Amino acid sequence: MKQIQLQPLVKSENINQIVANEFYGKLIDSFQDYSIFTLNIHQQITSWSKGSTALFGYTSSEVIGKHFELIFTQSDREKGIPNTDIQKAQLKGKAESNRIYKRKDKSGFYAFSLTYPLYSVSGDLIGYAEILRDLTEKKKTEDAIDKHLKDLEVLNSHKESIISILSHDLRSPLARIISITQYLQKNFENIDSSEKKKLLNYLYDSSVEELNLLEHLVEWARIKYATDTYSPTKIDLYLYVTKVFDTLNPTASAKSIKLVSTIEPNISVFADGNMVNSMIQNIVSNAIKYAPIDSQILVLATKKQNNIIVEIRDSGIGMKKETISKLFTPQMATLSNSIKENEGAGIGLLLVKSLLEKNHGQIWVKSIVGVGTSFFFTLPINNLDIKKAS
Repeated sequence: MKQIQLQPLVKSENINQIVANEFYGKLIDSFQDYSIFTLNIHQQITSWSKGSTALFGYTSSEVIGKHFELIFTQSDREKGIPNTDIQKAQLKGKAESNRIYKRKDKSGFYAFSLTYPLYSVSGDLIGYAEILRDLTEKKKTEDAIDKHLKDLEVLNSHKESIISILSHDLRSPLARIISITQYLQKNFENIDSSEKKKLLNYLYDSSVEELNLLEHLVEWARIKYATDTYSPTKIDLYLYVTKVFDTLNPTASAKSIKLVSTIEPNISVFADGNMVNSMIQNIVSNAIKYAPIDSQILVLATKKQNNIIVEIRDSGIGMKKETISKLFTPQMATLSNSIKENEGAGIGLLLVKSLLEKNHGQIWVKSIVGVGTSFFFTLPINNLDIKKAS
């Protein structure tokens, strides 16, 4: 068995010292779960245990004599972390840290490390001892627990949001519908035909809006909590934009709004087609609602690295910064008030955000009050890009 070359504290030919060195070398090598190695005063590696080889992938012959910064990430080297640990060990007698270290194959792992200064019998500094333990699995467990707690917080927030939607966004309009219906029942014979028609049109529009809101709520909940709805594939973005335009053109034409797309055929993304259709339709439909008469809504697409960025631009009333900051949060009651103030927003956008999260995309908004709004969202070009990003 190859012996670990520990720097002796005192030069001696005494047989007891030789036996002791051999014993401690074997003892250190027995700690397979730990990396234990020593450095000289120049921070060069002077010994390397079997546990170090198992953890980092380097053999002793590959690292002896090299500066120990080779186990640190590039970022930590640039920050001077290796030297900082050494200085701290000299000042306080030891240095402790938890950080990412780098293996021979460039992969990283999370570890706890201890750095101790080594002194000779006469008190001279002769080097340093390093002890590391891989905590990657423990860190994964802790991260998983943290994520679970955050998910519970989000779930609780969503529960409160749904209660808010049911009590405000759905209940209030429904109460008005019931009130008008009761008014018609009691006074039907005394109301002139033009007023009846006006009230019936209001009831119809309110009922349709109520149904749409309910469908959005159900869809949002389904996407948020279902695990078997995501079925991504390579899709032609042009075809889906065209399909949405065909659906919404009658509504847009009623306000003399032109739906224009500069997206060319064969611009593909890797996503769930039904979800993409719902996302585009939600944003374009919202734009139609707040765009002025005789305007246009423009849909564009650009490629950036491994994603396609889709922009949906209108020349509508725009939104204040306060409204934008709440667009993609589950604050439905606040958003409903914003809608009444003609600033635009709603549960449809919360649905869009949930859909994009499923499809590994992001969404953001640029808006100027009185000028217009642009919604941007990204979708990955192919499945390989998703794997790289994760």
